[in-house]
Amino acid sequence: MEITELELLTKARAGDGDAFRTLTDPYRRELQVHCYRMLGSFHDAEDALQDTLLRAWQGLGSFEGRASIRTWLYRIATNACLNALRATSRRALKEREMFEFAAPEPSRLGEVLWLEPYPDALLADAPTAPSDPETHYEQVEAMSLAFITTLQFLPARQRAVLILRDVLGYHADEVADMLDSTVDAVNSALKRARATLKRRTSPEADHRPTPAANSAVEWTLASKFVRAYEDGDIEALVALLTDDATVTMPPLPFEYHGRDAIRRFYASVMGEGAVYELVPSPTRANGQLAFGAYYLRRRDGLRHGAGLLVLTLAGSEISALTRFESRTFPQFGLPRSLPDRG
Repeated sequence: MEITELELLTKARAGDGDAFRTLTDPYRRELQVHCYRMLGSFHDAEDALQDTLLRAWQGLGSFEGRASIRTWLYRIATNACLNALRATSRRALKEREMFEFAAPEPSRLGEVLWLEPYPDALLADAPTAPSDPETHYEQVEAMSLAFITTLQFLPARQRAVLILRDVLGYHADEVADMLDSTVDAVNSALKRARATLKRRTSPEADHRPTPAANSAVEWTLASKFVRAYEDGDIEALVALLTDDATVTMPPLPFEYHGRDAIRRFYASVMGEGAVYELVPSPTRANGQLAFGAYYLRRRDGLRHGAGLLVLTLAGSEISALTRFESRTFPQFGLPRSLPDRG
């Protein structure tokens, strides 16, 4: 006989850890995704998820059942993220890897230096939000690097309101209850958040549709990219880009905009006989193509991790290329180095 949620809750309140896990495990992945949207960092999101589950375990006695377990957990997770944002300076540079070359002058310095990719393999465990006419973003769009980056420019409470309302489809009164606020305050915060997102979305942005995952267009572009990158063919690589393409590399602040700037950047990356190999990631990152890049160091023969490359596509071209440090490799099932082919 299947045990009911009320029976599980009673057991969990009595100290039954297995009952608590049975109650909360169905929401674990989607809560991590929520924390990732709030914080922009995979590792910070995992910390916030653990904090959320601990607070839920400790606060079971205060759960009155006025909302669902899922909504109650989202309330705890959102406030855990808000506390994390208040407690840390997100603009402080983390300890980071450095390139083995002198990077050319960037087009500008980036601000969201804590951004990390999210493996698509984990999204398979996260059920999509219930369909609601008030949601404004498709689930794929709401995980894109561009969207996650733009969210980070919103004040923390505006960010929470926009995610809960426009991405997850919660109603204003539910969000007000989650944030110990009022419906008027929630609606005001949502209006300001939407205006900020609109301002930060360039009217010149390329809005050509992204090719379907694993489509012929995507695989053709991926093959051309790998060939150009591994051959060190800068002109062939630049030819795959849109006119206003960007290269970014958090947590390094350098950003390169446009083909000329990107050409100078890759002349430094691939200069002096540098040899790279790209390995397709076992999964995608943020719904986008991702490759593990390895750099051949001739002194030891090993191919060392140079970073995870995530491509944003527009039509049959690349509109953005984001390079993340090789410390992200483990969450994508990639080794930090490859053996000498001997």
